[in-house]
Amino acid sequence: MAINYTSRATPRGDLGEVIKEYSTSGYNFIAEQILPVRPVALKAANLSVLQRENLKREDAAHSNGAAFNRINLKAEDTSYACVDYGLEIGLTDDDRASYDTDFDAEVESVQLIADKIALEQEYRVASAIFNTTTWTGASLYTDNSGSPWDTVTTNIITQVVAAKEKVRANTGMSADTMIIGAATLNNILKNTAILARFPGNTIISEEVLRSNLASIFGLQNLLVGNAVYDGAKDGQSFSGSDVWSDDYAMVCKVNTGSVKSGGLGRTLVWTPMDEAGVVQYREEQTESDIFRVRQYQQEKVFDASFGHLMKIDV
Repeated sequence: MAINYTSRATPRGDLGEVIKEYSTSGYNFIAEQILPVRPVALKAANLSVLQRENLKREDAAHSNGAAFNRINLKAEDTSYACVDYGLEIGLTDDDRASYDTDFDAEVESVQLIADKIALEQEYRVASAIFNTTTWTGASLYTDNSGSPWDTVTTNIITQVVAAKEKVRANTGMSADTMIIGAATLNNILKNTAILARFPGNTIISEEVLRSNLASIFGLQNLLVGNAVYDGAKDGQSFSGSDVWSDDYAMVCKVNTGSVKSGGLGRTLVWTPMDEAGVVQYREEQTESDIFRVRQYQQEKVFDASFGHLMKIDV
């Protein structure tokens, strides 16, 4: 039987602001640190992205009275198409009344949607980054599973340095970030080569190790994906599964400037002028207010050469 709506959806700018200010940091989502957000004016179009051809040498010698040699900025267009993502949640009149003295049910409802949408984004980015179809061939991918990171004697530092050199050789830019899952971090914290960087310390806290790991690898950032999702089917007991696999690690150059400045990629977000982010409508059949949250975006890898993927487990 069809559901009859008695009114049009009403924009809820106040709840949209709640989502903008709401932090999902407790879940350790790292998707937008890997592919930083860049607003776009059109839902689908082209962006100009830096080409590695800009690394070519050019003769800069000049003779008196002669014209200077002229060069051109080399960029290529990459297409994008933002995808419509969204979820709804129903808040019944009975539930609203029951929760009234405990918390703001409207705020909690839209924040739950924000968590769900962020988790899906995290999963999409993890699938795009730890991807042996995109990163293939010796310049983009190294299989280190013969010396896995869960073996404490493996020289992880040497493997990371080699991956950094691949990025530099491919792009002329230095990698600044390593991406790993939470289980991989636990292996790194037990590694003898890492612990050897702290001679004379009989007690080394996890906090000290974590705060120094990026610099040990010669990087600016260490991003650890800690997110977990329930991998069980509906009706079955909870089964926690890591979003970020412990089979892979990546070293990369993150794009933090303009899209022409070079880097792995961006999260391209299109926001229509009339889009409040959250809308509400009444569903009398279920005696509920329905809240809808939507976003238009695409997580886009511009150039795989700005990253080097390593297989680090059997």
